[in-house]
Amino acid sequence: MIENKELLRKLSPVPFGVSAILLILILSMTAELFAGVLVAPTVVFLSDKSRTGRLTIQNPSNLPKDVTISFSFGLPASDSLGDIYLTLQDSNVTDPRSALEWVKAFPRKVVLPPNGSQVVRVVANPPAGLADGEYWARIVIAAQEGETTIPASGENGGISTKLNMVTQTAIVLKYRTGALLSDLQLQGVAVQKTPNQVWAIVDLLNRGNVSYVGILKCRLLDQNSNEISANQVDLAVYRNLKRRIALPLINSKIPAQIEISISNEGRTDIAPEDVIPGNKISYNLKVE
Repeated sequence: MIENKELLRKLSPVPFGVSAILLILILSMTAELFAGVLVAPTVVFLSDKSRTGRLTIQNPSNLPKDVTISFSFGLPASDSLGDIYLTLQDSNVTDPRSALEWVKAFPRKVVLPPNGSQVVRVVANPPAGLADGEYWARIVIAAQEGETTIPASGENGGISTKLNMVTQTAIVLKYRTGALLSDLQLQGVAVQKTPNQVWAIVDLLNRGNVSYVGILKCRLLDQNSNEISANQVDLAVYRNLKRRIALPLINSKIPAQIEISISNEGRTDIAPEDVIPGNKISYNLKVE
């Protein structure tokens, strides 16, 4: 998706007053264009017992959109500070848990009319002899609004900027077969401190054969075990992952302690029957 700031870089410089008026005009004209499409569900589950799934793509705008469905592979990863990123691969994927080569979508291309929707079938045709566990891919939905002309300042004052805007959404596909094990290991917790905040960097390792899906909760407690602050994040650990959580001090001082708990319970974005129950983790550490 082209963001507004990228859009403005394409425009010729104009005086400040004219630029402000032009910005308002551009944003109002392109509000619908940047809407993209809506996709549900956000995770498609397939299995050896049910190899066909469905997703619905909806066009919420008053303009038709060309939609293409494709597949990539990518797992959430993290840097040493616990920041999460995702890199998608379309080819040359060697991960043994990749389902990229044996999943297909029908249809792969569709023109969505204004405020229209389309049901897409996703079918898995896995090779024989798959080991027990979970296999992954990303369903990539790209929506193109076509070439759009945007007013820009030029020598003749005419329309001079054209954009071909594409929005892209990547949702998760999980294929499950055989005996499934959800098992997470806490490898360690690093602490960073500022005068007003404590950061907990939680290092996690997936020891199961499915992605561990759950919630990581952290509480910052004073010396009398009174809660200073609390925070939580959703977890999806495929291999190893670090997550960073901010815990404000709120007029309190260290020493204190951090209470950490991890479990599959409490996720509202995934149906309970789609969650593979796993182990729970509890851990406390002092903050000096």
